[in-house]
Amino acid sequence: MTTTHDHATTDGRALTPDGPDGPEGSAADLAAGHPDGRADGPAATRVAAAYARLREVDRPEVWITVVDEAAALAAAREVDRRAAAGEDLPLHGTALAVKDNIDVRGLPTTAACPSFASVPGASATAVQRLVDAGCVVIGKTNLDQFATGLVGTRSPYGAVRHASLPDRVSGGSSSGSAVAVALGIVDVALGTDTAGSGRVPAALHGIVGIKSTIGLVPVTGVVPACRSYDVVTTFTRDVRLGVTATAVMAGPDGTDPTARTWPVDARAALRERPVVGLPTSEGLAALQPAWRGAFESVRGRLAAIGAEVVEVDIRPMLDAARLLYDGAIVAERFAAVGAHIEAGGPGLDQTVAAIILGGKDIPAARYVQDRETLERARVATLAAMAGVDLLVLPTTTEHPTLAAVAAEPVEINRRMGTFTNFVNLLDLAAVAVPAGEADGGPFGISVISRAFDDASALDLAERFVAGGEVGLAPGGRGDGGPRFGPPVRRLAVFGAHLRGQPLNGQLQDLGARYVGPTRTSDAYRLVALPTTPPKPGLVRVAPGEGAPVEGEVWEVTDGALGRFLADLPAPMTLGQVELEDGGSVVGFGCSHRAAEQGVDITHLRSWRAYLEVSASGKEVLALD
Repeated sequence: MTTTHDHATTDGRALTPDGPDGPEGSAADLAAGHPDGRADGPAATRVAAAYARLREVDRPEVWITVVDEAAALAAAREVDRRAAAGEDLPLHGTALAVKDNIDVRGLPTTAACPSFASVPGASATAVQRLVDAGCVVIGKTNLDQFATGLVGTRSPYGAVRHASLPDRVSGGSSSGSAVAVALGIVDVALGTDTAGSGRVPAALHGIVGIKSTIGLVPVTGVVPACRSYDVVTTFTRDVRLGVTATAVMAGPDGTDPTARTWPVDARAALRERPVVGLPTSEGLAALQPAWRGAFESVRGRLAAIGAEVVEVDIRPMLDAARLLYDGAIVAERFAAVGAHIEAGGPGLDQTVAAIILGGKDIPAARYVQDRETLERARVATLAAMAGVDLLVLPTTTEHPTLAAVAAEPVEINRRMGTFTNFVNLLDLAAVAVPAGEADGGPFGISVISRAFDDASALDLAERFVAGGEVGLAPGGRGDGGPRFGPPVRRLAVFGAHLRGQPLNGQLQDLGARYVGPTRTSDAYRLVALPTTPPKPGLVRVAPGEGAPVEGEVWEVTDGALGRFLADLPAPMTLGQVELEDGGSVVGFGCSHRAAEQGVDITHLRSWRAYLEVSASGKEVLALD
């Protein structure tokens, strides 16, 4: 049986051996199903499996607090009831672990320091949104104390061992969360990421870590590490579940003063054939030999999924990364928890304490100077990325043993953050995904994007994992499911903007996402206009006087749609188009006067069919 450091319900009620309130029955009875014999639903079934797996693996160092099984099952059955009543619960049937520097109502928040513990009366915004979406909290996970470290060993609750290589580190600071996912105990685990804590543990375990643009996910209810650069992150075994969880958490909560919203020019998707930057050889100097060999294969895999690969000098980014610990930015760590460390309570990790206390006496002028240095480095980074859509880097440099980190705790930790430390400092987003094996364990890469271009990074991440085109990639799903990206509206196209046609690149340049085929109602006629390049015109007529015309639906942001409208050449128009299913979307059309100068091709039902007939040399005959 897995032991825990504490037990509590999610609402702080006292527990009895017979369940949270007594009459529901024992935890064992609850795990087997409803006391009255009814079968459990997806949430309760999943939670019962989570506790069975937790006992099977017996890894107590992963957890600081575990919710009593009976209480978790009761919460799961309530989720099943809500789903049966018709609530939209995108995370129904998922188990959740929460890094213990993030508040869960009624459970102690320790930040891996017992003397720091307090019991919050409300959950962090991110947690509450996940619970509202159907997640059931299993417990709070161990971490590098005060989220300071990338190794997972800096905790009085024990060093968190790697899930399958127990002599090696798990990666930190979100160590317990990553291991809980890797071991199959939970489906989603929350971490935090300032210097790479949501990415390094993912890479070491062959799972997915999503670190969104700073400010998109509220940090209300999170113990700060560096307040200006903290991000709540997700660990999952696949990209899509991580996207769903991240999308659920995102959005201002009216409380977090660091909140940001999507700009109007944010992209909804990655272009079909992106340009991807890889580091030059000099930029990979810190990568250990076995891991360098694994990274060499990434170039070919990117090319195989349609990416153009170029080299980018990332050394200025690596230089900027040093400011996180070696510069004045560490003053933010002291501002967050320095007073508690100065008080010298029990359970302090001395390596962590030394790092944080190093920020105590930094002059304000030096802090301002380093922030200015970072602003200039951010401009230089955007200039370096001007010719690429995304960067792809190794997530970390190596996978050390617990013994090696114990012997050299600071220097190894520093190396492991080589490719992660600069990301938040320079206001970038990143997705860590598996990329094979190296040195006997998992190897991972990070797809790095400009701020607010998260959807593009997620698209490439899923394409890379899937080995090619995956259809509706997760950055902005076209199937009505949760999406993580800027707000979009749908646009119908019927001619030169169709996939494979001459003007489709305009859509892709603006970050549009293909949703799927569509057909209009029978209140439209299609004409071939005398334009260069050739275009069709869609004209509204009375119902039944036209025919269903085939086209495509794309998702575009308001900014992209505005640019389309501003650049739209005569005689084209944009307006509402009625679809065969009774819905309507914005779509391309043309004026009746322009249509009179074209050739009626309604009987062919699509622009592609007209092009095929024209290419064959056959005469296009309009039907009366």
